[in-house]
Amino acid sequence: MSSIQAPPQAAIRPAGEADLAPFFAYLDDHLRDNGTNGNPLFQPLPRDASRMPPGLRLAFIRGIVLDVGDPGWRRLWLAIGPTGDIAGHVDLRARPEPGAAHRAMLGMGVHRAWRRRGLGRRLLATAIDWAGNGAGMAWIDLEVLSGNTPAVDLYLDAGFDMVARIADMLRIDGVSHDLSYMTLKLR
Repeated sequence: MSSIQAPPQAAIRPAGEADLAPFFAYLDDHLRDNGTNGNPLFQPLPRDASRMPPGLRLAFIRGIVLDVGDPGWRRLWLAIGPTGDIAGHVDLRARPEPGAAHRAMLGMGVHRAWRRRGLGRRLLATAIDWAGNGAGMAWIDLEVLSGNTPAVDLYLDAGFDMVARIADMLRIDGVSHDLSYMTLKLR
């Protein structure tokens, strides 16, 4: 009798300052998929300029060491594959508006080799658990390109509500894109 082995799982863990350089390399690679090879446009960046903006690097560097509640705080979790590669990530960050310290903004992505294996759901569950139980947040908010149906479906399945869809919000590579705003009430 032969046994069927389940594919290896990626371990999800919080990221620290030492993880940022490999994370930035992973994210630059991940962004090469933005709107290419049958993938939906998942970042509001032109296809030929899909790389991590310098300001975002700085936001991670500065934010990861700040206490939750401080303006600009950010938390990052990495999914690490069996060979040590970054398989995916999820991050939560402070909202920029004064008075919104009870809310967090979410961002996430899964490496092309790990998609459609449940990793996105696991990453999302990690962030939701931390925000609601660890950090005492009341809400998680996100923005997603409406045409990115795999992401929209993932968030809806996780309990997020679509609170707005703005038509023609962005024009990228000469194409109009709607932007959806979603939120999850934690408590």
